[in-house]
Amino acid sequence: MGIARSTYYDRPEGLADDTAIVEAMFAICDEFEFYGYRRIGAALPQQGIVVNHKKIRRLIREHDLRPKIRRRFIATTDSDHDGPIFANLAPSGPTNFGSATSPRLLAGAFHPPPSSMPGRG
Repeated sequence: MGIARSTYYDRPEGLADDTAIVEAMFAICDEFEFYGYRRIGAALPQQGIVVNHKKIRRLIREHDLRPKIRRRFIATTDSDHDGPIFANLAPSGPTNFGSATSPRLLAGAFHPPPSSMPGRG
C-alpha cells in the first residue's frame, strides 16, 4: 500500500490529561470512601475515561487518595457492666487431654498392639 503501519490504525480521539482524571477520581473517592485502585479503575470507564491501572495507582499515590480500611471485626464485648464476672475455669498450663504427643496415644491408642489382633499370636 505504501503507507506506514502506524498511520493505518486510529489513535484515541481525546487523551485525558491528568487533571481531568484526578478530578474524576476525587469525585469517585468522595462518594465511595473504600474504593481502591481496582474499583476506581472500573468506575472511570463508566465516565468515559480509559486509563491504565498503573497510571491510576500512580495518581492515587501522588494525590494521597488512599482508601479507608474497612474493619472486618468489631468488638462487641462491653467489659464495663454491672453484671457478675465469673471465674476463668480453663486449665492453666500444658495438658495431655488430646495432644498427639501424649504418652497414652503414642503407646498404641491409634493402633491396637499386635498381640491383640485376631489371627496373630
